[in-house]
Amino acid sequence: MTLKEHLRKNIVLSLPVIIGQLGHIMVGVADSIMVGRLGVIPLAAATFAGTIYHILMLFGIGVSYAITPKVAAADVKNSSKLLRYLQDGFFMNLGLGLILFALGYFASHFLHYFGQEVPVAQAAGPYLVIMCGSLIPLMIFQTFRQYAEGLSDTFSPMIVSVFANLLNVFFNYMLIYGKLGAPALGLNGAGIATLMARVLMFALMIWWIRKKCVGFEWKFKWNGIKELLRIGVPSGMQYVFEVGAFATAAIMVGWISAEALAAHNIALNLAAISYMAATGLAAASTIRIGNQMGLKDRRNLRIAGFSSFGLVTIFMGTCAMIFIVFRNQLPALYIENEAVQQMASVLLIIAAAFQISDGVQAVGLGVLRGLQDVKIPTIITFVSYWLIAIPTGYVFAFILDWGVNGVWYALSLGLTIAGVFNMWRFNRLSKKIKFV
Repeated sequence: MTLKEHLRKNIVLSLPVIIGQLGHIMVGVADSIMVGRLGVIPLAAATFAGTIYHILMLFGIGVSYAITPKVAAADVKNSSKLLRYLQDGFFMNLGLGLILFALGYFASHFLHYFGQEVPVAQAAGPYLVIMCGSLIPLMIFQTFRQYAEGLSDTFSPMIVSVFANLLNVFFNYMLIYGKLGAPALGLNGAGIATLMARVLMFALMIWWIRKKCVGFEWKFKWNGIKELLRIGVPSGMQYVFEVGAFATAAIMVGWISAEALAAHNIALNLAAISYMAATGLAAASTIRIGNQMGLKDRRNLRIAGFSSFGLVTIFMGTCAMIFIVFRNQLPALYIENEAVQQMASVLLIIAAAFQISDGVQAVGLGVLRGLQDVKIPTIITFVSYWLIAIPTGYVFAFILDWGVNGVWYALSLGLTIAGVFNMWRFNRLSKKIKFV
């Protein structure tokens, strides 16, 4: 394959994933807007519960990613082996979904220990339980999604995800406000809407790709599940370390001032949009590398990987330019407070500086996952964020008195280190790899 063909293949595979990822972000925005109309307490409760819920959810999604490289590297003609990965993935994700729900249910009884206002903690408890209940159908959906993506079918999961996200907004309208004959359940209505949408989502996904699952059997085999967990658990921890680091950064910014926290949230929300697009390219790179592993083609494996790095560099570089050019206009879309707008505009310049690093580290994790190399990248993630970015952020913000800008300088440093080492490791491993 030529470089041009590799780039085209990467784009075709990643676009549906990017659309699906951005759809999830927009549903989150819609949820916040619709719950926000109920008042400060419901919105604060949703935000508080969402912090715990998202850590559990992203860990689960990270673990489910183990299915994709296994399927991508398998011989497509060996249907029994492909179905074995699907079956093992199903039992792994079902069990994990139940465990995550149990953890969320347990956590819901201890929310008052987090120092929140009593009404906020009381409202957050039931909502957290419902949202964690929705992780069970979500993890089943992830099984069939990752299986389809391993077969290079990223279009089917995109269609199902977008449709379910639209249903989620519709169910929100019904159940939050009590429209169309439904009861007005407020914040809990938003949780139930998500649960309903996800039940439909996994049912639609199974129906959509049913022809690719002919021969599926309900056979539990621990050895196969253990093989997937060997890849999946470190992948899940990568998300926990990253999300946890940014959550900790938000706490530190909150120590500075409410205005600084508002500016931080605005800039982070905008940066998250470009990051989610980068994760789409990362997902495509996992598939591409897995395919070349199956074909035992080292030359095209390296081209596929570095073409992914090139694409994400171009894309994130474009996002960086947008952040710089529209740094004053974008914060104004969120808030009218001029002091917050000014702080957010400065943060967008710093965000522009780490856009390429953020994209490279995301794709780096993707290509290394395609090589089924997850332990060292997890260590790189932990060191970059928790041993470098967070301590450095505290020093910059409070000892050197750089404020919220100091926290973002440190995050930029951590992302850059992660990006450099992930790319270096891919180059090293892909050169040394030997196919039997």
